[in-house]
Amino acid sequence: MANFAELDDNNVVLRVVCIHNNECLDENGQEVEALGVAFCQGLFGGNWVQTSFNGTIRKRLAGIGYTYDSERDIFIAEKPFPSWILNEETTEWEPPVEYPEVGQLYFWNEDLVQWVRP
Repeated sequence: MANFAELDDNNVVLRVVCIHNNECLDENGQEVEALGVAFCQGLFGGNWVQTSFNGTIRKRLAGIGYTYDSERDIFIAEKPFPSWILNEETTEWEPPVEYPEVGQLYFWNEDLVQWVRP
C-alpha cells in the first residue's frame, strides 16, 4: 500500500490516506509518485505528497498536523510544547532540559519548563 498526505496552503497535513500500490505504477511497473498524487487529486482534490509507513520517504510517516518541509523534503511532527526546540540535524523536537534519569518515569510540565515525577 502507498501512503499520501494532503497538505493545506501552509504545507500542514490535513489527512493521510492509503491507496493500492497499483495506482502508483507506470506502464513498466515502476512506482511513480506523480501517479499516486494524480489518483488522490482525482478522488479528493487538494495538494498531495507521498509519505511512507517505514519512514523511507520523507523521513517519517506524515500525521495530521505535521508540516511538510519542502526544502528538506521531509515531514516534521507537531511541536509538542511551546518551549521545545527543533533539532536541525535530527529534525526532532527536543525539550530545553534533558530527561533527568534513565529508568525513571517523568512527565514534561510546560508551566515549570521541567521534567516532573508523577
